[in-house]
Parts: sequence; structure tokens; C-alpha cells
Amino acid sequence: MDLLEYQGKQFFATFGIPVSDGRAVTTVEDAVAAANAVGYPVVVKAQVHAGGRGKAGGVKLATNEAEVREHAGNILGLDIKGHITRILWIENASDIAEEYYASFTLDRSAKKHLGMLSKEGGVEIEQVAVDNPDAIAKIWIDPVDGLSADVCRAWVKAANLNADVTEDAVELLCKLYTAYVEGDADLAEINPLIVKTNGRVHALDAKVTLDDNAEFRHEWDEYATTQVRDAREEAAHAKGLQYVGLEGSVGIIANGAGLAMSTLDVVNQAGGEAANFLDIGGGANAEVMAGALQVINDDPSVKSIFINIFGGITRGEEVAKGIIGALEMVDITAPIVIRLDGTNAEEGRALLAPHLSERLQSKPTMLEAAATAVALAKKN
Repeated sequence: MDLLEYQGKQFFATFGIPVSDGRAVTTVEDAVAAANAVGYPVVVKAQVHAGGRGKAGGVKLATNEAEVREHAGNILGLDIKGHITRILWIENASDIAEEYYASFTLDRSAKKHLGMLSKEGGVEIEQVAVDNPDAIAKIWIDPVDGLSADVCRAWVKAANLNADVTEDAVELLCKLYTAYVEGDADLAEINPLIVKTNGRVHALDAKVTLDDNAEFRHEWDEYATTQVRDAREEAAHAKGLQYVGLEGSVGIIANGAGLAMSTLDVVNQAGGEAANFLDIGGGANAEVMAGALQVINDDPSVKSIFINIFGGITRGEEVAKGIIGALEMVDITAPIVIRLDGTNAEEGRALLAPHLSERLQSKPTMLEAAATAVALAKKN
């Protein structure tokens, strides 16, 4: 779940991270009222799930009411990389002495949290990594040990930040780590992390991605209302499915995020492109499978469907019953290829056998099934 900037700042503020005073608005008149409330000068910022807002004209400084009115009118409705601006963030402007970059995310290969800190903030960190990788100081944090002030202090020194702001930076970075961990974030990023002319360290921007799987521990309903989904994703979300729309022609259904990602890779290896990522989790009963098939069937770009199931706790014969039941519930237009393996897979394949045809095929391996699904997609 990706937060808009203003939501990220509200999220940071709950953990004591200093952010600018501001208001989220949806009309020009409300923008003027917000600017009058927070005090001039203000920055009028487009709130969209996309970078490059400044270059697109979505961030403007205003020193009076007339300028707020002009900028708000121009930015509302502005298309930024395919995202239409519906919300503005009116924020009290900051006097900036220096700009840094700071973030925490998960390094899955190391099985640790990764912190990145750089004195070259205010630009895309990916470009910094290419042009001057030594400008990024990295630390790996064991989740059991956490981030201590001493480790953070050494990190700040390694990044060559202004020595005068070391203690202030350490305090903020420790709070950012707490927000990242206790807030169940996949990413907590500040770019730029600024030093104001009064010498205080301050979060001028906020980029936060929350872990959807932790939603039950939090009250994130407000965040959910601003998520951008296409029609397919909305339909899948309504059915409680883990779905991401893609641009290929092979519809994917798998049980487990890891298997789903592997399925996308195998389809690509077979020369095709996936139309979606869809993880049905541990449930492969008729209702769940029917919901998944309905979402994929409603996508006109899907020319074939690849159901890739590995029976673990859910046994193969139960999966097969779910698929058969789903096919009775949904009128499928695209041909389906099934790969069923794992616990009681043979029993499951035996149940599927009487229903097989050119429109419903079963293959013993993931690669064979992917190749068949890709061939069918190209044929159709």
C-alpha cells in the first residue's frame, strides 16, 4: 500500500518525526484557506503516486493568496505520468541549508533491514547510485538487535553529513527506523531530509509503502481510499484477492506469492508475458477459484489462463474439486492450462481427467504448462 506524501508525513508525525505543517485539500478555495491557516510562504504540492512532480509542474511556491489560487487551479487536474491530480498538499515552506537522503527497507537476500543514507539528497537516489555509489552509506540491521544510537551515529559519520547536526540526525533516523518497523512498512524514505537554516533536521518529503499483510494490526482505512487501482485490481480487491494487473496475455493463478512470482518468470522464459500476478493464498476452494477466474476472464487482454497450484496444506484433490466447481460457476472464454503438484496431486489430476479437452489441459511440469499456455495465447 503506497501512501501519498501527505499521508506519509502524517504517518511519520505519529512517531515524532518533524514534518512541515500542512493541509490536504481538493479545491482551490480550500487551498487558499489552508495557506492562510499554515502561514505564508507555502508550497502547493500535487498528491499523486508518481515521482517527478516538480519537473511536471506539480510543486509550486506561493507567497500570497493570489499565487496559491493560481497554482492550485493549474495543478488540480494535472496529469503527472498518467496520474490525475485530485488532492493538493498545502505546506508551510522551509528554509533549506542542506539536503540529504535517508531510507529503510528490507534486504531479502541478507534477511536484514537495509538503511541507506546520503548527503546527496533532493535527487533520484537511483541516479546517485549510478553516478556516485560511494555517496550512499549503507547499514544492515538485524531485526532482533534493532538500530542503536551508537550504530546510527557511526552511520551518519560514514555518510559525511554535517557534523554539527549529528545528534539531531541520529534522533530522527532512530525514529524513522521505529516508524518503519512498528508501522509495518516495506519502505520508509525521506528525500530530501533537510537541514533547516536554524540547524534542525526535518523531513521535507515522505515516501512510505506499507505491508498489506499487516493491515489487521492497524487502522488503515483512510489510506486505502486513495489507492490507485485499475478496474481489474478493483474487482480483485473486492473479492479479497492478491492481484496486480500487468500487460501480457497469459492470465496467472497460483497459490502463494513465491509460486506466483516464479510462474511469471517461467511464462517469460517460455516466450510469453503474464497479464497479471494473482495469488489465491492457501485457499483453492470453488468460491476462491471462481473469483480468481472471473477477474481474469473479464480482462480482454487474456488469451489463455495458466493455473499453477502446489498442494501443501491444501490437498490436491481439494484443489481439483475447487477448479471443477469454479468452471461450473464461471463461463470461461480463454483456454486453461493446469499444473497441479504436491500433496495428493495424483488424486487431483485423476479428478480433473474426465473434464480435460483442448480448452482445459493438464501438464505435469510448470515449464510444460507455461509453454502450452504461451502457445495458446499466441494462437488466440
